[in-house]
Amino acid sequence: MYHGILVINKPVGMTSHDVVFKLRKILRTKRIGHTGTLDPNVAGVLVCCIGQATKLVEDLMDGQKGYRGEITLGFSTETEDADGAPVERKRLEAPVAEAEIDAAMATFLGEIVQIPPYYSAVKVAGKRLYEYARAGQQVERPRRIARIDRFERLGASEFDPQEGLQRWSFDVQCGKGTYVRTLAVDLGAKLGYPSHMSHLVRYLTGGYSLSQAHSLEEVAQAAEEGRVGQILVPLDQAINFCPHYHLQESEWPMVKNGQVVPGTAFSQTIQQATACFYLGKVRAIYGPHPSKPGMLKPLKMFTYEEESR
Repeated sequence: MYHGILVINKPVGMTSHDVVFKLRKILRTKRIGHTGTLDPNVAGVLVCCIGQATKLVEDLMDGQKGYRGEITLGFSTETEDADGAPVERKRLEAPVAEAEIDAAMATFLGEIVQIPPYYSAVKVAGKRLYEYARAGQQVERPRRIARIDRFERLGASEFDPQEGLQRWSFDVQCGKGTYVRTLAVDLGAKLGYPSHMSHLVRYLTGGYSLSQAHSLEEVAQAAEEGRVGQILVPLDQAINFCPHYHLQESEWPMVKNGQVVPGTAFSQTIQQATACFYLGKVRAIYGPHPSKPGMLKPLKMFTYEEESR
């Protein structure tokens, strides 16, 4: 049984669920989850958690995301990306000055309010927004707060005088839950034109980058040759979001049993979520008890099938 993270380079055309489905067949295990959906037309980093690492999905989802893509100014689409049918057109007779583009992009830094696109998985009254969209129904979409840490143009923009369009590449780093295609649409509105996101690649999520990613074909070959462990990020390395503590032998029984313990139970003071290791493996993440001051409780427990046989 594998326990750790596989960083996958998801190709265009596959859903995130498709990737997980294929990995389950390749690795012959059902215990696989991912840390953030990528739309089928978006390529790039998909972090997949295997075995006991599935307990880290929520923690890894909180990490910063990084995307590079392209914005097209001049028409919008029903899906806010290149896959949707055109909705509104407004021809550019001259290119928008790049200084104006850069100034507009800078206004999105920090916390912003977004309205999710109709073609998204956000639920309203028990139904996904895309279900309303496909049925041709209008519904009030909930506003969401997103955090933008970086939003910059990459290179010179391109103006197409025949089509009346302007395009440029961009880099965005943001918090979880950000709709980059909505960011592209809102930027266009600020510049006075309908727009859409015409291309997107995710190059960073949960601390893992595209340079660390493997194709599904590479994973399949590694499995065939018995070397998945060489491309798997081990569980102890995957827990990079909190301090590590190595248990003494006398402390192991209470952690093994998942006991709530006094804050002084360990030889090291624990004041925040901390990964507890024993015999080279992470056994639990302990942290302050939410309702019992001065006490610690297990926030997550890790068990290994091979040890229980």
